[in-house]
Amino acid sequence: MSTARTWAVALTGVDGHMVEVEADLSSQTPGFQIIGLPDKALGEAAQRVRNACVNAGLDFPRRRLTVNLSPANLPKAGSGFDLSVAVATLATTGALRRESVRSTVHIGELGLDGRLRPVPGVLPAVYAAARAGFTKVIVPHANAAEARLVPGVGVHAAVSLAEVAVAHGAEIDVVDTEPVRMPAPALPAGEPLDLADVIGQDEAVDALITAAAGGHHMMLSGPPGAGKTMLARRLPGILPTLSESESLEVAAIRSLTGETVTRLDPLPPFEAPHHSASAAALVGGGSRSPRPGAIVRAHRGVLFLDETPEFQRAALDALRQPLESGRIEIIRAGFAASFPARFQLVLAMNPCPCGNYGVRGAECTCPPMAIRRYAGRLSGPLRDRVDIDLQVARVAASRATSGERSGQSTSVARDRVAAARQVAAERWRGSPWRLNGEVPGDRLRQGALRLPPAVRAPLDRALERGAVTLRAYDRVLRIAWTLSDLLGRSSPGAEQLGHALFLKKGLLA
Repeated sequence: MSTARTWAVALTGVDGHMVEVEADLSSQTPGFQIIGLPDKALGEAAQRVRNACVNAGLDFPRRRLTVNLSPANLPKAGSGFDLSVAVATLATTGALRRESVRSTVHIGELGLDGRLRPVPGVLPAVYAAARAGFTKVIVPHANAAEARLVPGVGVHAAVSLAEVAVAHGAEIDVVDTEPVRMPAPALPAGEPLDLADVIGQDEAVDALITAAAGGHHMMLSGPPGAGKTMLARRLPGILPTLSESESLEVAAIRSLTGETVTRLDPLPPFEAPHHSASAAALVGGGSRSPRPGAIVRAHRGVLFLDETPEFQRAALDALRQPLESGRIEIIRAGFAASFPARFQLVLAMNPCPCGNYGVRGAECTCPPMAIRRYAGRLSGPLRDRVDIDLQVARVAASRATSGERSGQSTSVARDRVAAARQVAAERWRGSPWRLNGEVPGDRLRQGALRLPPAVRAPLDRALERGAVTLRAYDRVLRIAWTLSDLLGRSSPGAEQLGHALFLKKGLLA
């Protein structure tokens, strides 16, 4: 029998698909062909595999060799198939045990000298193999720590093709080889940011805690130096730490971007792209294979857009669909991929291009038309999807130099947020939602959770006179329920609804 099989993984976004790699030898004109919708990088694997086998001291078959990647209608991209192609090829000659090869998943790129080079996306690939029932995976030495984050899978980290061949029964000598290493991971950010460092912004701190407790999107408007960035950077610290499965999702996304992943980080991610970022940089894309953008990298964490009006209008409008669905679809001519994108959005903007409009003691040099045009760069539909819209003022010098600290530390705020989220989770038990910010508006406007008319009266009046849209109406109700949960109340009262209306539209009940 001149046919051998092994397994590899094709990634479409963060989803892995098992690919059966079949190699067949035939008595025809010698050649090496890879079929099954390979991209150019995978098509070039033939030469890498040939040279790697020879330089590793392995006999490469001198007959017609055909490698099929099944299912044949699934596009395959990248150099991570090199190792599986080489192993299947060597198994056709009997040099490797076919049973061992068939039960193992192989991931890795080959160098011409036979060493295994690291590839991106190893974590989601190993996770896909585990879900498919495989218990043994061979990866490059540099990807070992990342692959071992997936429980229930035996990971063999190999330095070279010769080492892999010996593991499958080949009788050759393995020469000591210096492994190819990954770049060193980024250093930790240092001291954690504490909410107690925020001075003189008690209202903004309370709004930040409300946003964290209910999963509400937030906009901070105010002049430069008011502390908008300081507040936004402290939001991940008051969010509940990620569970193991959530940390695995975040690490898989980081793996796809080519970052070095050595552990599961329980801290929610924080992404702050520059305002010159394009729509593709936010959403993701690529011409041959999909790459996650800032929206996807912020999954389970915070996406902070500073100087929001300076972003391209198309980039901002690209946020609207993932804000509603929690996923982003990337469709190109050669592929279609879906990424998770459930994040908390924090926008920050100045009141005008110069930043001094409405600031006491400062002079605004912007003409009225420029101020209106600046504010109009954020579309109405995007504003409607933001739950909390808060004006932030500069801190007075007397408070800034007093040496006082905020009464809300990060640890205290995190406990309050966790308690409020637990109350909401109990309320929505048996439904697909866990946070108030995720609940459809009709569930709060109708049925058992509908508030009494006397409590709803200010909000109903705002809707009737056009001060809020129906979508904003629903968001006010969600904020009100979150405020109620933070206070330990069974349902919102008129005070909580009025506070929620103020947070959403700056309107007083």
